[in-house]
Amino acid sequence: MNPGIRLERPRPGVVRIVLARPDRRNAQDPPLLRALDAAFLEAVADDDCHVIVLAADGPDFSSGHDLTGSFDLPSPPIATMHSSSDQEGIEGHFNFECELYLGLCLRWRDIPKPTIAQVNGRVIAGGLMVMWPMDLVVASDDASFSDPVTAFGVNGVEYFTHIYEVGVRRAREMLYTGEAIGAEEAHRLGMVNHVVPLADLEEFTLDLAERIAARPQFGLRLSKATINQQLDAMGQRQSLEAALSLHNLGHANNLLKHGSLIDPSGAAVIRSAAQRTPAESGGAA
Repeated sequence: MNPGIRLERPRPGVVRIVLARPDRRNAQDPPLLRALDAAFLEAVADDDCHVIVLAADGPDFSSGHDLTGSFDLPSPPIATMHSSSDQEGIEGHFNFECELYLGLCLRWRDIPKPTIAQVNGRVIAGGLMVMWPMDLVVASDDASFSDPVTAFGVNGVEYFTHIYEVGVRRAREMLYTGEAIGAEEAHRLGMVNHVVPLADLEEFTLDLAERIAARPQFGLRLSKATINQQLDAMGQRQSLEAALSLHNLGHANNLLKHGSLIDPSGAAVIRSAAQRTPAESGGAA
């Protein structure tokens, strides 16, 4: 297992996958995403695993994509069968994002077992892409959620399910301002199932997972598949593919204007917004 990922079996019927890169606030590079996918595959193949919990070491669940990491595909495609990321221009990077971002997120959304995100601290941009594919979310009361990447000249993170998670108008504000949503507001909006004190987060999540794990597995699988099929009938998958195309239009524009996939002025904008708490930005009651 990759050192950035740890797999545990804390309760009967429960496998917990842990993002174990706290020194980088669990920022995701391609090796970590592939290791995470491998851990999910291992849990799915384990007949003793009935529920999968995704948790994180350190003070933050995930700070998003590791912008210092490589954007190369380190091995043949595994999720969407797109061609090499070595293509010139935006084509190679589009292949990369179809594979490592949207492709894996959709794959994790469709895992045939119940999944629960155990979330503490900050969930920023690409961190949402790891959390949102999970079926349920349990958050600590210090958790916050933000997608500030319009400052980089793109539409938002590559798994663009914002309106499904928080509703249309809150999604607009979330993206337009880049400011964080607090845990209690996230709960009111339906993005989070439960908010608990940080000290109780692990036990509460495992208790919930164990209750679910005791139920008939095939019924759970059918229920999950039905909900996902209804989301797709509502157009979720098609809207995600369209959003990723616009996301890469932003990258192409940045390459022409700045010689970089992202607007270099965006980092300062994001750092400034990050200094404000959800309450200061209107994101919590």
